[in-house]
Order: sequence, then structure tokens, then C-alpha cells
Amino acid sequence: MTDLLVLGGSGRTGIHVLAQAAERGHHVRALVRDPSAVHAPAGVELIQGTPTNIDDIRRAAQGTQAVISVLNNARASDNPWAKPVSPPMFMTDAARNTLTVMAEQGIRRIALTSSQGAGDDWARLNPLMKAFINLSNIKAGFADHTGVDDVVRASGTDWTLARAVALTDKPATGPLHAGEAPAATPGRWVNRADLARFLLDAIDQKTWIRSAPLVWNARG
Repeated sequence: MTDLLVLGGSGRTGIHVLAQAAERGHHVRALVRDPSAVHAPAGVELIQGTPTNIDDIRRAAQGTQAVISVLNNARASDNPWAKPVSPPMFMTDAARNTLTVMAEQGIRRIALTSSQGAGDDWARLNPLMKAFINLSNIKAGFADHTGVDDVVRASGTDWTLARAVALTDKPATGPLHAGEAPAATPGRWVNRADLARFLLDAIDQKTWIRSAPLVWNARG
């Protein structure tokens, strides 16, 4: 049983992290902007604040042993051309603050959601996908994920970057897979609940340390 700090626990993947972590018996603390808007499972402690404020993270992290971050760079909708609503480097700034606090408080383990195509995985994407990203507003999220990739890799922590393919709330269409490029040939989708399970398994089983595996369910 681990004392966990969860960032992004009010999001569509984060709610699965909170529920599954509580089911596993973890002591869970989640930093959220509006605790009244979050339907957290019993036993999850909600701390009001934002990860862009380092003092809020300091308060929330006290006494925890590991961090799971499922923050995202949000747009007004899932439409690729929808207007970004998060600050340009929201996730990167939050990751930098989190890593600073982890160093201060002696917390070594962190698992974060990332995206296929972030960081050095960009070179693996085909030209059509790269053009689509650069022409649409999802480019802001990719730039932010790459920023997170950079600051996490430069840290002295035991990190895992879960590079998710396209996220879905639909039932999983196949078992969960994970693998590192270039050996891995991922499918197109990953179920949010399964991505949450992967993050918790990485913490609980001490796997994928200092690795950035692609994570997916379905192929094709």
C-alpha cells in the first residue's frame, strides 16, 4: 500500500486512477481546482489547488511516496481544431514544479501520461500524421508533452512516461499492451480505464522505470 499524490484526478482518465487506487487500498490525495465538482471514491482526500502553484503541490505532496500525473493540455472540445484552453506549457510547468517538490521531500517515484509522438517518438510518426498535428490545434498538446518529456528525463527521479495512443472511453477492444519504440507496433486506441491500470501497475510493480512505453489496446 502506497501513499499516492494524483494530479489531474478530476479528468476523464484521472477519475479511473482515483477509483482504482482506492480499490487497491492506497491512501490517495488528489490536487484539484474545485473539490466540490469531483465525485471522489471514499478514502480519497481532495486538496484544493493547482499544479502550476508550487506551494499547492508542496502541501498536497506531504507524506506521499509516489506521484501519478494524468494532466492534459485541454482544448474547448475533442475536435482537433478546437481552441486550446490551457496555458501553452501547462503540463510542462506542472511537471517542473512537481519534480522540484519531489526532490525537496525525498519522493522518487512518478508515473505520467504522455502521448505517442512526444519527444523522440516524433520521428516514428508518418508524414501525414505529422502534417495533421502541425496544421491542427493538437500541436499545442504535443509541444507540451515534449516539454514534459524533457524535464522528466533530466530529473533524478524513477519516472515512467506512458505514451498513450488515442484515448477512448469505449470498452476495450483487446488486452492492454505496452512496448518501447521501435520494437513496438501499437494499435490505434487505448481505453482510459486500462491506461489508469497501467499507471498504477507501474507504481505497484516497480516496472517501466525510466522508460517511455507506448500503451494501447486495439490494433488496426
